[in-house]
Amino acid sequence: MRMRIYQIDMAQKENRYGFKPLDEHGKIDPTKYKKVLDAEVNEESLLGAYYLFNTVDPHPLFSGHAMMEGDVIATEEGAFAWNSKLGFQKIDFDESKASTEGQIKVLFVQPHEKPYVAEIPNTLEAKQRAVGGLIEYIYNHDETALIGDEEAKIKCKEGNRYLDGMGIIAGNFLIVGLTEEDCRSLTDEEIQRYQEKYDEAPNISPEETEADVGFTFIQIM
Repeated sequence: MRMRIYQIDMAQKENRYGFKPLDEHGKIDPTKYKKVLDAEVNEESLLGAYYLFNTVDPHPLFSGHAMMEGDVIATEEGAFAWNSKLGFQKIDFDESKASTEGQIKVLFVQPHEKPYVAEIPNTLEAKQRAVGGLIEYIYNHDETALIGDEEAKIKCKEGNRYLDGMGIIAGNFLIVGLTEEDCRSLTDEEIQRYQEKYDEAPNISPEETEADVGFTFIQIM
């Protein structure tokens, strides 16, 4: 299920009320929230998601804290706020007013899955969490790059995609846009290009991935 999770933006000092039950502070103000997840989640219920996002490692793209009072989950069915007394309550919540400051639009590619658009903080920590390790860049010719776990094959992670017949990238990876100094959001054209390029998720055997351990860098043409 596609889920977006919003939590109180504690960078705003006036937001201390966010830890009180919903019925103590009334209507939720989306301008006091920030987006901490926008991704596909392997969970089909809100309550299941609540428990999932209270585990140690709930999702590689999650940048928030364990779920608590007043946190909001938005799905295609609408927005729902957690209340420890009543469970999830459907609310009016204008997602466009919540903060996405510092986030970039990327493609997230997992083994055996189609790529999808996600938003993550443009930080080293978020990129490392997404790929599950120390990051390495594989540069494309068009001011974009793949970001993967540089030790993925050593860790025996699953083979993910073939890179133009010149190697295998293992484990989760991101596709990002590049500036001279940092990463940026992908353009709509770049998203379409790489969704099509990596749409097919091949079955790569562990033996084939292991044999490719010596591969460290290519430039995709």
